[in-house]
Amino acid sequence: MTELSEKSCAACEGWVPALTDQTLKALKAKLDPDWILDPETQKLSRTFTFKAFSKAVYTANVAAFISDKEGHHADVCFGWGYCTVTFTSHELGRLSENDFICAAKLDAATS
Repeated sequence: MTELSEKSCAACEGWVPALTDQTLKALKAKLDPDWILDPETQKLSRTFTFKAFSKAVYTANVAAFISDKEGHHADVCFGWGYCTVTFTSHELGRLSENDFICAAKLDAATS
């Protein structure tokens, strides 16, 4: 577990300053390497792959549980053999530390 997974999400009210490229890189380094930043650095996504449907559903449920508990809701897409989880700070239109906190919590729960 990283220190990110031990934090809780702060409320996003649109006033949080944008993360610098250096901060984004440092936060991403604390996550599983399968997490991907989109080119505009507005979304953080990871696709989990499985050999069955039930693990995909389980992962989607874990992502939903963490998101709800943190009040920072992921976009989740799943089907047979995959589950893609995407975090973004919808209120800000970009990434915040909350996205990395939730990703770290999902890493810890699925490892």
